Amino acid sequence: MAKRILKIHPKDNVLVALTDLQAGETVEYNNTTINLAENVPAKHKFAQYKMVPNQEIIMYGTLVGKAVDTIPAGGILSTVNVKHQASSFGAKTADFTWQAPDVSKYVDKTFMGFHRQDGQVGTANYWLVIPLVFCENRNVNIIKQAFLDELGFGHQDLYKSYVHQMVELYKAGKTDEIAQLQLQEQSQNGQKRIFENIDGIKFLTHEGGCGGIRQDSDMLCGLLAGYIHNPNVAGATVLSLGCQNAQVSILEEKIKALNPNFSKPLIVLEQQKEGTEQELLSQAIRKTFLGLVEANNEVRKPAPLNKLVIGLECGGSDGFSGISANPSIGHTSDLLVALGGSSVLSEFPELCGVEQELINRCQANDTADKFVHLMRSYARAAEAVGSGFDMNPSPGNIKDGLITDAIKSAGAAKKGGTSPVVDVLDYTEYVTKPGLTLLCTPGNDVESTTAMAGSGANIILFTTGLGTPTGNPVTPVIKLSSNTKLAQRMPDIIDIDTGAVIAGEKTIEEMGEDILDYIIDVASGNIKTKADQLGQDDFIPWKRGVSL
Repeated sequence: MAKRILKIHPKDNVLVALTDLQAGETVEYNNTTINLAENVPAKHKFAQYKMVPNQEIIMYGTLVGKAVDTIPAGGILSTVNVKHQASSFGAKTADFTWQAPDVSKYVDKTFMGFHRQDGQVGTANYWLVIPLVFCENRNVNIIKQAFLDELGFGHQDLYKSYVHQMVELYKAGKTDEIAQLQLQEQSQNGQKRIFENIDGIKFLTHEGGCGGIRQDSDMLCGLLAGYIHNPNVAGATVLSLGCQNAQVSILEEKIKALNPNFSKPLIVLEQQKEGTEQELLSQAIRKTFLGLVEANNEVRKPAPLNKLVIGLECGGSDGFSGISANPSIGHTSDLLVALGGSSVLSEFPELCGVEQELINRCQANDTADKFVHLMRSYARAAEAVGSGFDMNPSPGNIKDGLITDAIKSAGAAKKGGTSPVVDVLDYTEYVTKPGLTLLCTPGNDVESTTAMAGSGANIILFTTGLGTPTGNPVTPVIKLSSNTKLAQRMPDIIDIDTGAVIAGEKTIEEMGEDILDYIIDVASGNIKTKADQLGQDDFIPWKRGVSL
């Protein structure tokens, strides 16, 4: 019989409903009978025993809230009777030891990747077309229209065909038939790619580069430099207007800082120097085509698993995320770290309440101090505009059991597994060390995934409990559901279902190994992620300053 309730940590004073529970039912835990005071939907939490106002709520073994009112034993926790509360944090207070998992079955495994001259290995081979300023977005989109379909990189446009059918019915005077017209799946036998060793041309339009503070333009250049440096990128075409804050020279400095011996093909064109739009575009298209010819010479070759840099992300989280999907990819992270690879945990607003644990996991005091500084600076910036980390949970999070930021954070942090923290990076800084790195980003899904790819991630694991169709232009995003109902309802966006953990059919360790096996296939080009199949190329730079 499947388990109906779960106590995550021995210190917890709340239980999690693994299935819908009804008011008046009784559940047994630790030889104690609990009468449910009200309906408790799956994913939500209820009090193990009576709680009084201001009593601390403990979950995942840590402080996640305080009772506002009396909560009876069996009473559901909600935003009405619980408020956000998190533990304080400071300097590193304890040494950390780690028992690495057994990775003997993976030691000799490889993936088929693209080897770059700087020693990085890509899991894909993309060409980028990037504007340094929003003024060039239109030109980038013209180049996009010129290239994609002609080179066989375009995605099948079912919806364009759907509208065409409606137009034909309207012209024929058959308006009444439009209401019954169904979208029909079409054959996937599209035009063959001209460049077989190139996975695509990606176009990274954005709204930055000028008009804001200079720090934002500098960070944008740093982010774009990280994308160009990312091992999944073979080369890039950069369009500049000329007069904007994000100058070509700044981008070049950022690239040089990442790699003094940078040797990838890089085409830079400035509209105010080239003259007419036609001259700019004809040059950009011609030179890009020749760059693609060069990039197509790259081929996949075997690479050790320590060349993987895995981004760890969650979005549209639910009350099961911290129990199934997040700890599963946390174990995957531990396996990779034990193999000498790298993983990246970001979303600093969603580490609220678990800071001290992460601080104590830092290998060096200066690394811990940098994390403290970044967390406190970020929190002050949020408070300065009348917000705070306590306002992080979305309506969807709350509806599905994540009622305080500390509850959400305690579950989100499970993505980082149990390994030591080897480095802490600010936004746009690049991963250089094997092991677990903390990267300062927002909790916003796309801003965070955008940042991780810019910091060198060549694969991203993205857990979701509600369903989030996020992808990335250059880094394959593997989407994992926390529950089986979601995987069945939205199979077009979910790659891996971790609901077997909730059902008791698989352990966290078994699921973590399954995920690593899947990563190897994706990294080798054997599997195309659902986000890639949908052409989900989300790219949003983080704007930290004000507009001027």
